[in-house]
Amino acid sequence: MGYKEDFIKIYNENITRHGSQELLNWLQNTDFFTAPASTQYHYACECGLVMHCLSVYEILMEKHFDEQNDSKESFTICALLHDICKTQFYKTGMKNVKNEAGVWVQQPFYKVEDSFPFGHGEKSVFLIERFIRLKTYEAMAIRWHMGGFDDSVKAGSFSIGIAFDKFPLAVKMHLADLESTYLREKRA
Repeated sequence: MGYKEDFIKIYNENITRHGSQELLNWLQNTDFFTAPASTQYHYACECGLVMHCLSVYEILMEKHFDEQNDSKESFTICALLHDICKTQFYKTGMKNVKNEAGVWVQQPFYKVEDSFPFGHGEKSVFLIERFIRLKTYEAMAIRWHMGGFDDSVKAGSFSIGIAFDKFPLAVKMHLADLESTYLREKRA
């Protein structure tokens, strides 16, 4: 199976919430399954976004899921959908670079073209909630999955600390996202 098929299989096995099939249909009509995860860092390649979401899911389930106390549906929603804010976000452009022979050639690259600049985690929460209702702790986990790397974290703001203190899944998501991004994924 490919990344898209793996994603859909895990999604369908674990997410049954009202509106989940409509959300999956929407994702299939975007570039979610072909988009990169970043412009030049982790999984900056075709299908990088779905690869990243699957990697975060694997880490979250392997290291942080407690069958007695945690919801598999919640963990799946958070891991697989935390970065849907990156759908319709990257565009391909061309740039001039010198090849190994020192000759200038055109090379494709990814650039950001954000038509809905609503932030990162909060944009994912907004897009998900167009289809399914998130529980508060799920919304917090998705909103804060980037931790202090989020541009909206201001010096002196205690919101992230409060969220991490009240909602353990938010901490777990941040840890899984960090490990996936910095330890498991290849750089472009």
